[in-house]
Amino acid sequence: MKIAILGYGKMGHEIEAIANERGHDITIRSCTHKPFRPEDLSGSDVAIEFSQPDAAVNNILKCFDANCPIVVGTTGWYMRLPEVRTEALNRKQAILYSTNFSIGVNVLFHINRELARVMDALNEYEPAIHEIHHIHKLDKPSGTAITLAEGLMENFSRKKKWMNNASVNADELAVTSERTDAVPGTHVVTYDSPVDTLSIRHEAKNRKGFALGAVKAAEWLKGRTGVFSMNDFLKF
Repeated sequence: MKIAILGYGKMGHEIEAIANERGHDITIRSCTHKPFRPEDLSGSDVAIEFSQPDAAVNNILKCFDANCPIVVGTTGWYMRLPEVRTEALNRKQAILYSTNFSIGVNVLFHINRELARVMDALNEYEPAIHEIHHIHKLDKPSGTAITLAEGLMENFSRKKKWMNNASVNADELAVTSERTDAVPGTHVVTYDSPVDTLSIRHEAKNRKGFALGAVKAAEWLKGRTGVFSMNDFLKF
């Protein structure tokens, strides 16, 4: 398979290494100082996008112009998701987007939703989410933490919205953020009561897991049309 890498930073380099290990070829390596045109994608079977929030939608639309399926790992652009979804469906294009491509994190998403259903009836427990990332991560809270918060609130009736703050009202879910050193990503969902604490946790050891999930998703996306998530790929 021929893959275009859109965003050739640390994640882009990891994606290239994994893609090469799996027998794929890299067609272009685009970054901020080396933008691409739709025609540059003519030899690509799929694109994998890990750039910046302010560049993601433009990159996606250029892939649609080139009739090139795209896997998007950038977060911070989801306010324009309805527009992108409409474009993809109307133009019969393919996009798979996720706040996190780690297989382990997507298992965490699934467990988080199921756990919230169980805990909803136990009024003595108070849920909270904490995420830790490297100091260069731009968005706060992380897209992964937001996905966890949304999954929890869909199944936990006492929480109506999340706040990026430790101090919240009774109907609000506390989602706290920490930026330190070179941490790839840690996410913890906790239910605390006066007598005990229950938690589920995912701690990334490096970026390789994110890159592997993105490349596997790209392999799956080739030849499809529509708007997809990791749930579609993993069949959760």
